[in-house]
Amino acid sequence: MSDRIFAAIWLALCIAGLFIGWQIQSEYSYEPVGPRPFPLLLLGLMAICAVMMLLRKPDVIQWPSATTFKKLIVLCILLMAYGWQFEHLGFPLCTTLLTFGIGLLFGARWWAAAISGVVMGVALFYAFDRLLDVTLPMGSWLS
Repeated sequence: MSDRIFAAIWLALCIAGLFIGWQIQSEYSYEPVGPRPFPLLLLGLMAICAVMMLLRKPDVIQWPSATTFKKLIVLCILLMAYGWQFEHLGFPLCTTLLTFGIGLLFGARWWAAAISGVVMGVALFYAFDRLLDVTLPMGSWLS
């Protein structure tokens, strides 16, 4: 039953997104088709998947344990903190802390989570900043 509730809510959100996406217009044409087709295509595909979820045979659902729900709540808090502190702490430090927290959440030892956090923060910053030329914040705490 929960998958049908999710599918119905997701379908309603997709339909609302399609109405909003249809109103996207650009003042100048920088692409042959403009900015409208990409969100409409994605929302259309998601709506088709939601309809397929509504129409399929229901499965027997076993809800996760309380510890899994606690881990999901902690993960959501970590992701919100990441978004909230992204500009202040900067991409490398924020990504390091997020990776460290997720590693601990999934049962890694603290030293393994710390090493993977540092490697992930530095490697992703280098990949985005140097290789892909994407400007990422270094953090206002440095100045």
